[in-house]
Amino acid sequence: MDTKNAAASTDFKDLLQEYGVSLPKVGDMIEGTVVNVGKSEVQVDINGIATGVVRGFELVDESGEYSDLSVGDTVLATVLDLENEHGSIELSFRSAGHKKAWDSLTVLMKSGEVIGAKIGEANKGGLMVTVGKIQGFLPVSQLSPEHYPRIQGGDKNKILERLKTYVGDTFEVKIIDINDEEEKLIVSEKAVWEEKQRDVISSYKVGDTVEGAVTVITDFGVFVEFGEGLEGLVHISELAWQRIEDPHDIVKRGQVIKAEIIKIEGSKIFLSMKKLIKDPWSGVTERYSVGMRVKGKVLKINSFGLFVELDPDIHGLAHISELSNKSISDPHDIAKIGDVLDFAIVSIKPEEHRLGLSIKALSQSAKAGGEKAATEKSAEEKAAKAPVEARKETIEEKPVAEEAPEKTTDTAPAE
Repeated sequence: MDTKNAAASTDFKDLLQEYGVSLPKVGDMIEGTVVNVGKSEVQVDINGIATGVVRGFELVDESGEYSDLSVGDTVLATVLDLENEHGSIELSFRSAGHKKAWDSLTVLMKSGEVIGAKIGEANKGGLMVTVGKIQGFLPVSQLSPEHYPRIQGGDKNKILERLKTYVGDTFEVKIIDINDEEEKLIVSEKAVWEEKQRDVISSYKVGDTVEGAVTVITDFGVFVEFGEGLEGLVHISELAWQRIEDPHDIVKRGQVIKAEIIKIEGSKIFLSMKKLIKDPWSGVTERYSVGMRVKGKVLKINSFGLFVELDPDIHGLAHISELSNKSISDPHDIAKIGDVLDFAIVSIKPEEHRLGLSIKALSQSAKAGGEKAATEKSAEEKAAKAPVEARKETIEEKPVAEEAPEKTTDTAPAE
């Protein structure tokens, strides 16, 4: 700006101050009226005292309110510079729109209003979403049961593949966390689902029996859909009384099952199938006893021993210390999965659903039995031998009778 223009500008400022009108300061948010809309800039009249201009990147408005302006519209803009190269006030819709957009999202979070979030992309942690023109994040943990990626084994790559199928969709969500300074926006689809299900869930209580179809089978249990779109989890430990390695061995997807509600925690419902089945351990002592020799199938091998099936309902544990008279470091040295072996029952605790087994006890029992048998055999042999020895001693000790002299008859010679 030349000296002449600078002087004119100073005179104008002095004149405004004389009439009690003050110019805005850098950073202020001001209101104005659109007087011209061009391809790359918008001119704004500021209370008839100055002209402001919004151009380039500063036209970007996160609130979306100024995306289609017309002459005469009232706008809010942030002051970037009191005077540019053309003597106009440099304004920004971007800064003002940013604040306005985030302020409106804060209001939505406080009110708990349900809003639409469009899925833009997916990562292993969740989904990137757009609310209005603000980018946010929808974590996997905040997805509704309908969209939650329950993948066998929790394979992260497969979870990502499932999440990618949602790109382009719009989910109903609630804002659960916001920070405009850090530009952090977290939304939840589950919160919307919980609100819709609250009244339905309240009609159920712990102890109720429900009937539903198995929707998903995971390594930690199965999900069952029942009632009016409700879903409950039967943890693997609640599928049956015996130890289970794979839920697929108990139920199939689509199978209709009955279960008892054992816990309700917010929108989470926990179920039990085994609660509706008589506990087979209640009569275990009628079938098995300590010291009994049994056959069992090895179901699982881990570092501390063998899990063994005695029958479909009763499983036992042969601890590594009970597998051999010798010290072993790996139970795999003794057996492999599927082996059927002989065991001795060494403990039964029905109330804890525990039964202890031992291979070592069999060899000890056999050894003890062998020693006993040997002792008994020795005694029998000794007893059998005793009469013979006694008779022998009697014979040897009995005196031998002296031989009688031969009887002779003297015949007198005939005279």
